[in-house]
Amino acid sequence: MKKYGKALFIILVLVFLYAPILILMLYSFTNATNIGAMRGFSMHNYVTLFTTPELRDMIIGTIILALSSAVLATILGTLGAIGSFYSSRKASTFINSLNEVPVINADVVTGFSICILLVVVLGVSKDTYIPLVIGHVALCAPFVYLSVIPKLKQMDSSIYEAALDLGATPAKALQSIVIPQISSGIVSGFALAITLSLDDYFIATYTKPATFDTISTYVVNATKGSQTTIKTALWALSTVIFLVVIVIVAAANFRTIRMERKARADA
Repeated sequence: MKKYGKALFIILVLVFLYAPILILMLYSFTNATNIGAMRGFSMHNYVTLFTTPELRDMIIGTIILALSSAVLATILGTLGAIGSFYSSRKASTFINSLNEVPVINADVVTGFSICILLVVVLGVSKDTYIPLVIGHVALCAPFVYLSVIPKLKQMDSSIYEAALDLGATPAKALQSIVIPQISSGIVSGFALAITLSLDDYFIATYTKPATFDTISTYVVNATKGSQTTIKTALWALSTVIFLVVIVIVAAANFRTIRMERKARADA
């Protein structure tokens, strides 16, 4: 009974997680204007998605924002993790505690605080995109830090010390020894930063220019409107995003399996 109970529990979890997405994917290939009444097969939603300038510009702008903020967050998060790792115990504990605050803190508080500081106090115009980028970097950098710190703790620190003893400068040893050993953590942090930026709604709402929309803010505003064509095109957008994620995860898992097999063969 325990065996079947565990299997049933797993099946129920998977159904609750993926059934809504699969239903949305199914309706994205129909002429239906609402979820409920099934109509004939159609690619109309996908044609609308990729041919409507408003939707196309929104998607491109969101991707550019995610990539740029992820790069900055990865640099800051990695440098912060390295600095914390090689600091004294008290300083490292203090930095770790500070890093946990934005991770646990609600996004709405972070977004509103950044908006008040930059726009109201410092007078930075939201039309410059500076508050939006800073907000996303502030959101993503702590998670990059958390991705890199475990890799620093796992690496063999004696190799770095040996490089210094052999005459390498700290910068050269960092570039040649430390960075390659923590590269997987950096890549994971970068991927996580892109995901967080794409998914963010509250920070973008408070910091974005009035004429710019990310995918999250656009979807929320579109669902409140009456443009049926735009609403159904967003079903296609959700399907594309889900399929891209599936491909990336499958490729990453395939790469990991291949590397493990290679390591076993070499051993």
